[in-house]
Amino acid sequence: MILSDKRILEEIEKGTIVIAPYDRKYLGTNSYDVHLGKHLATYQDRILDARKHNQIEHFEIPEEGYVLQPGTLYLGVTLEYTETHAHVPFLEGKSSTGRLGIDIHATAGKGDVGFCNTWTLEISCAQPVRIYAGMPIGQLIYFVVEGEVETFYNKKGNAKYNGRTIKPVESMMWKNEF
Repeated sequence: MILSDKRILEEIEKGTIVIAPYDRKYLGTNSYDVHLGKHLATYQDRILDARKHNQIEHFEIPEEGYVLQPGTLYLGVTLEYTETHAHVPFLEGKSSTGRLGIDIHATAGKGDVGFCNTWTLEISCAQPVRIYAGMPIGQLIYFVVEGEVETFYNKKGNAKYNGRTIKPVESMMWKNEF
């Protein structure tokens, strides 16, 4: 079950959902709109290796915006820092973003109970499009968890994305054993 706007507000009051900065006007019927932070990154190498720590280069979106190009993977970050202590958060693109040909995540739309951080976005586009820091980029949807959680994400010793950041984080696939 997806939380309604009233339930999201109740969970914020209880502290089981944290959104910072928070503004009531971004609360939808059953989601909360998140915004693009000012930091983007691209990989240094054109060919990525799943067993290697692929390095990224960070840069800031200028005031006049930045034009995304097709065929390039951009890592972005949400302006909002979030914590989810009792629900499963899902990040989805907004329809307005999609109608500009922008995808905000390749496969990583689900968070875990206990995820406490900004969200790294895997941004790609269908055609060149100018984006701006602070623009609405996606929406968080919260699902009820059935059953008791044994280990929250922020308590896992092997969690790869626990370090609080305001910048996008590159893939940590290389930390997996395979």
